[in-house]
Amino acid sequence: MLKHIRNNVVWELPEDYKGCMKVPGRLYATEKLIDEMEKGVFDQVANVACLPGIYGYSIALPDAHYGYGFPIGGVAAFDVEEGVVSPGGVGYDINCGVRVMKTDLTEDDVRPKLRELLETIFRNVPAGLGSRHRRVRLSAQELRQVMLYGAEWAVEEGYGFEEDLDHIESRGNMTHAYETIGWDEYGPRDDVASKRAIERGRPQLGTLGSGNHFLEVQVVDEIYNEEAAEKIGIREEGQVTIMVHTGSRGFGHQVCSDHLRIMERSMRDVERRFGVRIPDRQLACAAMGTDEAKRYFNAMNAAANYAFANRQMISHWTRESFVEVFGDDYGDADDMGIEVIYDIAHNMAKIEKHPVNGEERWLVVHRKGATRAFSEEALKKHGEPVPFEGLPQPVLIPGDMGTGSYILIGTEKAMKETWGSTCHGAGRTMSRAAAKRKFWGEDVARELERQGILVKAASMPVVAEEAPPAYKDVDEVVRAVAEAGISDPVVRLRPIGVVKG
Repeated sequence: MLKHIRNNVVWELPEDYKGCMKVPGRLYATEKLIDEMEKGVFDQVANVACLPGIYGYSIALPDAHYGYGFPIGGVAAFDVEEGVVSPGGVGYDINCGVRVMKTDLTEDDVRPKLRELLETIFRNVPAGLGSRHRRVRLSAQELRQVMLYGAEWAVEEGYGFEEDLDHIESRGNMTHAYETIGWDEYGPRDDVASKRAIERGRPQLGTLGSGNHFLEVQVVDEIYNEEAAEKIGIREEGQVTIMVHTGSRGFGHQVCSDHLRIMERSMRDVERRFGVRIPDRQLACAAMGTDEAKRYFNAMNAAANYAFANRQMISHWTRESFVEVFGDDYGDADDMGIEVIYDIAHNMAKIEKHPVNGEERWLVVHRKGATRAFSEEALKKHGEPVPFEGLPQPVLIPGDMGTGSYILIGTEKAMKETWGSTCHGAGRTMSRAAAKRKFWGEDVARELERQGILVKAASMPVVAEEAPPAYKDVDEVVRAVAEAGISDPVVRLRPIGVVKG
């Protein structure tokens, strides 16, 4: 079924796997990861390859697992004039993303007060499904400002610093991303979210959430590229970093639900327009240029801004927590060197210019459970901030809470092969329900503590859901993207403290 292409990490799913496929499938994974993938992943890769206007390949990355419509860990690019946008190619948690901050503290500095630090973060950063408390109470009008300005709104309100924005994809405001490339009609607007989305979004801004969302205190475990590490502020093994993983919460979920319903009702029109039959109703989509497509993009980008603001606020309270615990010994956040390395989005569709058959074309690049891995030149071409001069865009790959995470950088090969994309994490091997049946949260927490990793969680069932064996081996996942050449490892980070909702 799969044809080996190169390095034992690049595979092809031929177009005859399913009769409607317009392009082949392309999978980036080691043989071990291929063997672990559900057959449903291959079927979803093939289904995506049937959508109108697709170019190149329907791509699955090494963390790929079965999702809604698209596989999680899927990438596909469509022509802006002859193609479509599909909410299933973005997902419900719009701009679920990761932020990494570095500090000048070491594990020896932090370890003696680690439990106190986690308790302080847990108190200062609302976490959990509904969040047991909230620190911000927005009016509907204030939420509309968040929809328009994202992390910039948060900084203006006192959550962090102006220089943080230069280290966030699209400066944390999707308005800039679309104004810069001349597609501002697809940027965020404050009049496209439903009343229900507003109701769900108002109480949840500045909250970590539950499930796979987390805040980790980590330590630099290994440095692979000393020059790149030094540029991003990593100088030695044992240096403490902070990783935040969360997204647009119930606001983004409602945006996705609302627009899926709209697009499901118009699918016959889409099929008539393109003369195709969409093989999976979860791939409900709208032709680019239509009102349905524009309104989805406007709402999706508003939800992305919400997520950028959310991570900015959580970062601010995390800095305050470090000062509260370590301030007497090490000074303020600036003295401790707590700075954003990068903040990167997962679960987005973006309008980007890429070469297709020797010609530059505007494409709608869907990345679901995937991230950009742009070269420095590509960042500049798209009007994106270059966080570190002379260095490609940082790539952040979180693993499970018992193993480790990685910082990588983008590559020219990713620009040529995967529309400047790479994986977004370890990827699940076990459903949350199956993990809860197999593991007991208290046992998982005790075993992690034996390994030197403290866990503070609002819910022990969530700890069971997120047990390390429920995830793929992140080292194997990163080995796949590195050997494929679509991102280069810089440092490996290991967790010492985990906060979960």
